[in-house]
Amino acid sequence: MNPEFSPFTPGQPVPIEFFVGRVAEIEQLRSLVRSAARGRFKIGFVTGERGIGKTSLVSFVRHLSEREDRVAGAHVFLGGARDVPDMIRRTLDRLLKENVEKPWYGKLKDFFGKHVGEVGLFGISVELKLTQDDLQQLMHEFVPTIRHLLTKLKGERKAFLLILDDINGLAHSAEFANWLKSTVDEIATGEEGLNLCMLIVGLEERRQHLLALQPSLDRVFALTEIRPWDETETERFFTETFRNGSATVEPQALKHMVHYTGGLPVIGHEIGDAVWRAAPTTEITESDARSGIRQAAEIIGSKFLQPKVIDALRSPRYRSILRRIASSPFGFHFRRSELLKLLGDDDKRALDNFLKRLKDLDVIVTDPEAAAGCYRFANRLHYLYFQIESRKAGAETRRGSGPPTFLD
Repeated sequence: MNPEFSPFTPGQPVPIEFFVGRVAEIEQLRSLVRSAARGRFKIGFVTGERGIGKTSLVSFVRHLSEREDRVAGAHVFLGGARDVPDMIRRTLDRLLKENVEKPWYGKLKDFFGKHVGEVGLFGISVELKLTQDDLQQLMHEFVPTIRHLLTKLKGERKAFLLILDDINGLAHSAEFANWLKSTVDEIATGEEGLNLCMLIVGLEERRQHLLALQPSLDRVFALTEIRPWDETETERFFTETFRNGSATVEPQALKHMVHYTGGLPVIGHEIGDAVWRAAPTTEITESDARSGIRQAAEIIGSKFLQPKVIDALRSPRYRSILRRIASSPFGFHFRRSELLKLLGDDDKRALDNFLKRLKDLDVIVTDPEAAAGCYRFANRLHYLYFQIESRKAGAETRRGSGPPTFLD
């Protein structure tokens, strides 16, 4: 079918109208925003594994809060942010740009005053111009700056929702961890509250990095952990999204797509989009699903795995071991001793080097909650890619020499 009409959105936050599940998480985050609207500062940490939909969730909450709770919001992406002044610059610039078409934009522009400049062709976009001295001052005066901003917006907006997303670099910054702690302390010891809700979005290891740098943050973060979709939610996602494209899905096709999605929205969008492209008609068959899942494996590998990981696994011996893991009942977790029983002599000799290589590449980690010699995949994205890719490779090896396999 025509790729331009695909209802799936791989590589992008999920559109609001296609949002599936997460009712409990949405209500938990909205309760933080509503508390902030009543003058009680809240700071939350939204966590979950890669591809779980953290960015989509907080974006959804922001749109709901703006529409229903009279909140002004800014969703700031901090990939590559160097330090706290850089974070402050991106935050205020995003606040200005994301509200440029809102009724209260004039008040925002007045608040920033001479620091606002028109840029771009015909001056249709804006830019916040701040010097390093300005940013240093704003870093130390963040709380009074937000309080002054909210005073400016009084009557228009009740609170400010600040989402700090993709904190990979800043999570290792003692300056950022200490700034968060001092901001919380300044608000907590002040005579008046602050109508601010701050949501920090990142992997669990990022939160642990911050806690190692500033342990006191553990008691101030309201933690929201996003779980994978269950099978019912995944089925609903595919059924409703294909229906939005006026397409129907055969039960077996749906079953395969649900299985290989593994509860991860990012994988679901990649598989759904690939199946859409593979299908010649709006009636999605099992054959279409097989073809789409094969194509999705290539896309997922190129998008989400580092080139060095893919290069390291080009070895036929390593791929042979991976196929054993993928076709075994182990799943996300596996034990070296059990895996060893499934391998031939050549694969057995390569196993320890294989495990060390994958550990060095952060593909697998030792499982501290299990016995010695137990491992798990570092994240579900890696596991699902290897499962799809290994079954695809196994099917290609066996094609024409026996009964058909799933991907034949």
